[in-house]
Amino acid sequence: MIYNLYDNLSYFDLFIPPIYIFLIWLVCGIIKKKNISLKPEYRYFISGMMLKIVGAIALGLVYFFYYDGGGDTTNYYETAKAYLNLSFVNTSDFLDGWFGSDIEKDKYYFSDATGYPVYNHRDKHAFFVVRLLIPLLALSCKSYFTLAVVMAVVSFSGVWKLYQTFIAEFPPLKRELAIAVLFVPSCIFWGSGILKDSFTLSAVGWYTYAFYQFFILKNRSPLNLILILFSAYIIVEIKPYILFALLPGSIFWMTRQSITKIQNKTLRSLAGPLVISMGAGVSYWVLDQMGDSLGMYKMDSVMERAVIVQQDMKADYYGGKSFDIGNFDASAGSMLTKAPSAIFAGIFRPGIWDVKNIVMLASALENTYLLILTAFLLIKLKIVNFFGLIRIHPMLLFSMMFALFFAFSVGLTVANFGSLVRLRIPELPFFVSGIFILRYLYELKSGKKVKF
Repeated sequence: MIYNLYDNLSYFDLFIPPIYIFLIWLVCGIIKKKNISLKPEYRYFISGMMLKIVGAIALGLVYFFYYDGGGDTTNYYETAKAYLNLSFVNTSDFLDGWFGSDIEKDKYYFSDATGYPVYNHRDKHAFFVVRLLIPLLALSCKSYFTLAVVMAVVSFSGVWKLYQTFIAEFPPLKRELAIAVLFVPSCIFWGSGILKDSFTLSAVGWYTYAFYQFFILKNRSPLNLILILFSAYIIVEIKPYILFALLPGSIFWMTRQSITKIQNKTLRSLAGPLVISMGAGVSYWVLDQMGDSLGMYKMDSVMERAVIVQQDMKADYYGGKSFDIGNFDASAGSMLTKAPSAIFAGIFRPGIWDVKNIVMLASALENTYLLILTAFLLIKLKIVNFFGLIRIHPMLLFSMMFALFFAFSVGLTVANFGSLVRLRIPELPFFVSGIFILRYLYELKSGKKVKF
């Protein structure tokens, strides 16, 4: 579907978003003033929020002008708007469509008066995003750019909680972790607007925050448990594979935290492999039990699907905007042989050598800087110490496990750069934070400063 900006954008769309932005800025100022005396990290609160809003609006403008008005962001908007219009025409049909799942009824709900949706119940994951967007669009007065601003707020809520979780463990790194979590350009652009990724990025942040509170700090508030379950539900309904990467790291984080409290070194050494093995087993069992909810991502079919998707996405019709890590089959052994190239692709590509357009150039510059940063630290830590330091701190272990496993998953199954730059954003705050934390731990251990 091609979305025509000039036919659909009114003066109302130009007038309302600045009002929302101003009100959000005022509220952020009040929140910052209330908290900054006890929580110095709030110095980044307003700038973080405003950059998310800029990213959300920029995403819409790029899709409108660079991509000729077509794409997921406008499709989500048009579908949510059709349903919102339907709510004023026939409330019963609207509720049936919003909460129901009858594919055959979809085509009978709508008319020229309501507009026609792009997504329907056939695409379970895309339509779940529409379900979430409908009330937000009502709050946004049916304006695309106002909805983009509201989405930026939704996304920032989880990102901010993730930032607070990191600095709770590493208070001296407020500035570095702000860069890693709040100010990574790819996350600001792809993780702020009207896309699946804004919801999932926020959900990952809320999940990490609530998991830390409930299992690590032992804050057994029912609210924290609800946040864990709700954020996991959002992830499963939109992008289940993110949970594949989150859950093993979460189990390791929790078990590793328990192991560090064992005073006897011998018992601690013996308990480590046993608890980690149990954690891996629990992770596999949980994912296996969730088979029906995960749909095409369930355990017994995800590897076969990985092979099919990877082969399809490197086909000629992607016009050279793809890459190839080599052939593999659906066996675990075959996939593991591709781990180094898949992880490299999932974190550091597209590189400068891959650039085909201006959007890819922006991502390539970011990736090149991150590659230089990582290579410098690997050389400084002599690689062996790199992995040794990761084991020291349970939260660092969780972060790097999630980032590397997620990068492996994405690099293995995605061979198109356009998809890769967007799909990899959940890993970036964790990986970049991990790099800064590793430098900090190395400096504490060695007494030497590392500048980059």
